[in-house]
Amino acid sequence: MATVPRTVNPTLHTVRRDAFLDVAQRLVQTKGYEAMSVQDVLDELDASKGAFYHYFDSKPALLEAVIDRFADATMASIAPTLEDPDLPALRKLERAFAGIARAKAERKDLVLAVLEVWNSDGNAIVREKLRRMSVSRLVPLLSTVIRQGAAEGVITAASPDETATVIASLMLGFQQQAADYFIARQAGTVSFEVVQRSINAFNEAIERILGIPRGSLTLTDEATLHFWYG
Repeated sequence: MATVPRTVNPTLHTVRRDAFLDVAQRLVQTKGYEAMSVQDVLDELDASKGAFYHYFDSKPALLEAVIDRFADATMASIAPTLEDPDLPALRKLERAFAGIARAKAERKDLVLAVLEVWNSDGNAIVREKLRRMSVSRLVPLLSTVIRQGAAEGVITAASPDETATVIASLMLGFQQQAADYFIARQAGTVSFEVVQRSINAFNEAIERILGIPRGSLTLTDEATLHFWYG
């Protein structure tokens, strides 16, 4: 007698996977990723290891999925801004990054927990995967806005895709510096003014790459600066 292939109900699959992600996110925020174990997650859900490994092949994969879900939600929240046909490119870029900053502020506990993982030498593979995840989302966003700005005659960069890749790389580098500044501010070893100057220099570099006048773009406003570094 022929066997009937086993099928997975997509709805049940999503619900169960999200349950793992919900618990993992809470534990990462309260206990820390290093201290959290897969068994902790299983105990919270009264689930088996088989159920866990049906969705994730490792603890790092679980963390990546938590961050991926947060990134997806963030991108969905700024999608209306990016899709607004009446919004000029530079204002679109500012509002998109303001939306990303707002999402990070709303999930500050998660962002700080991920920062701890990011700075751990033992998590180099996870850090590299997170870098690639960021690039995969940033480059299409930037490329679309750069292309619009070029059509408007505002942005003079010649190659939208390549320019987007350069800016994304610059932003990843600054992301590490921003993380270092956050830790330094907590320790009282760097002034707010130093952080502010560095972020202004980063903003200026983006303007030069795009070929737009200095002061025509603000990617990090004062409120965001004071929230993280004040």
